[in-house]
Amino acid sequence: MTSGTNRIFDDFARLMTDAAGAAQGVRKEVETAFQSQAERFLNSMDVVKREEFEAVREMAARARDENEALKARLDVLEAKLASQQS
Repeated sequence: MTSGTNRIFDDFARLMTDAAGAAQGVRKEVETAFQSQAERFLNSMDVVKREEFEAVREMAARARDENEALKARLDVLEAKLASQQS
């Protein structure tokens, strides 16, 4: 009787392991399908990707810094010109 009970438990454990593996496979398929749909939806909305946003933000920051440096040089040159004309 003990070996019969052990066999039932072994079969049940194997069945549960197989079911868990199948559930994990289904979960991965659902995640992949959801990601594909989400990506398709975002592409149709013309949403900017994070990497592109960060690159443009960095370019804007550099342009702002350059503008400030040029303004400072212009202020110095204007001050020199004004002092020469006086």
